Amino acid sequence: MIQYILRRVMLMIPSLLAISIVSFIIIQLPPGDYISSYVATLASSGELVDEAEIQSLRLAYGLDQPVYIQYIKWMGRVLQGDFGRSFEWKDKVTNIIWGRLALTVIFSLFALIMHWVIAFPLGIYSAVRKYSVGDYIATFIVFVGIAVPDFLLALVLMVFAFMQFNLSVGGLFSADYVNAPWSFAKVLDLLQHLWIPVIILGLSGTAGLIRTMRANLLDELHKPYVITARSKGLPELTLLLRYPVRAALNPFISTVGWSLPGLVSGATIIAIVLNLQMVGPLLLRALMSQDLFLAATLIMLLSVLTLIGTLLSDILLAWLDPRIRFH
Repeated sequence: MIQYILRRVMLMIPSLLAISIVSFIIIQLPPGDYISSYVATLASSGELVDEAEIQSLRLAYGLDQPVYIQYIKWMGRVLQGDFGRSFEWKDKVTNIIWGRLALTVIFSLFALIMHWVIAFPLGIYSAVRKYSVGDYIATFIVFVGIAVPDFLLALVLMVFAFMQFNLSVGGLFSADYVNAPWSFAKVLDLLQHLWIPVIILGLSGTAGLIRTMRANLLDELHKPYVITARSKGLPELTLLLRYPVRAALNPFISTVGWSLPGLVSGATIIAIVLNLQMVGPLLLRALMSQDLFLAATLIMLLSVLTLIGTLLSDILLAWLDPRIRFH
């Protein structure tokens, strides 16, 4: 196991290098650069910038050099812990990211817990009580959760919260607490605004996991090892949790690979609709404005978490399912 983990960690290094190169190139594929976007924004407001000033700005930001030179210089700073400066925000990339990262992780962790707490028992119940009234109700809820777009559900819940409770739930904080230092009152205000996005993201993710759990458990319930264990007189609940449920958990564990980057990126569309100060909208804005170093750093962060999540998923699967072996 240890050798497998070390081998996988060593393989992450060239993977990250390849991802960083491809990401850096793709970010610069659209025509122009940040200066072009900046000049176009000024021109739309009636302010003209002469060519000498444009070249001066491009020289100041290092955008006058070839792409490979820009990448080598950026990667050299990254290895020293410096991810560069954001063109648009005029600040260090690390300062911009870490300010939103904690809020994104809190939001996504609540949603992830909601996924498991709801999907695990409902999926088991639907499989064990197949075609019962409860199974039909759970299936109906699942179909609604899958069919209704997240952004539409967000708008409906925003209107409901305002009309029924007179709560404005846009953003993660009320206006008085946006720039205020952390305090118990600010935490309460955060929790007051957090429940709608958590419910929205939780329902959309839970729906698919319930169906997955139900389908996998139905495949396991009638296999010979379950029949043999039942014939030996094991209590039904003990048998269920020890054998078929454990085997059916594989899809849950497999989702760790994309759950970790999800903790950072959050639900971008939901965050935009609800005006949440999270990393997802920040990445979208950086890509649209061609804020090179900010966008590249965020993509690298998501890539690292994806690789770590995949490794954790494989290790947990091997621990959970004795049929899986490392070679």
